[in-house]
Amino acid sequence: MLNWLAIPTTLMPFIIFLMRVTDMSLDTLRVLFVIRGRKPLAWIMGFFQSALWVVAITSVLSNLDNLWNVIGYAGGFATGNVVGMLIEERLAIGHGHLRIISPHRGKAIAEAIRDAGYAATELPGRGKDGTVSVISCSVKRRDIDNVQRGIYTIDPEAFVTVTDIRPLHRGYWRA
Repeated sequence: MLNWLAIPTTLMPFIIFLMRVTDMSLDTLRVLFVIRGRKPLAWIMGFFQSALWVVAITSVLSNLDNLWNVIGYAGGFATGNVVGMLIEERLAIGHGHLRIISPHRGKAIAEAIRDAGYAATELPGRGKDGTVSVISCSVKRRDIDNVQRGIYTIDPEAFVTVTDIRPLHRGYWRA
């Protein structure tokens, strides 16, 4: 497929590897954009991802006698998944919903979240060892680590779960 570039056979496995890393990174991001409802970005990622895939797979299938091409393809696939995940973590696009369960410091946690500019909803709950506070809070994904650090500073024993969400535009949202 890439013969028109006159690429040496010894370089093909590395080029295939790089194409697959790029292709799978784009694919990972595309899936995340689809989940988050970002249609234009999902389309762009899908277009370039599929074009790279066609070139990479054609290069492998036209030279099946070269085991290194197959290894480059498989290695690029595996590496591209991880690279795509790392890129997505850095971009931190979207929102997360934190559910915090605290047996003793729920009110202080909710106040700290509010003081940081986020909405927090407190609910009473009953756990294995008695009453607990359940605090519900939605924040931008890039802010989750900061909010969690604040929570654990107040209550190191707090139980925190995070769920990806697509927010509706009602209630209080920090812009």
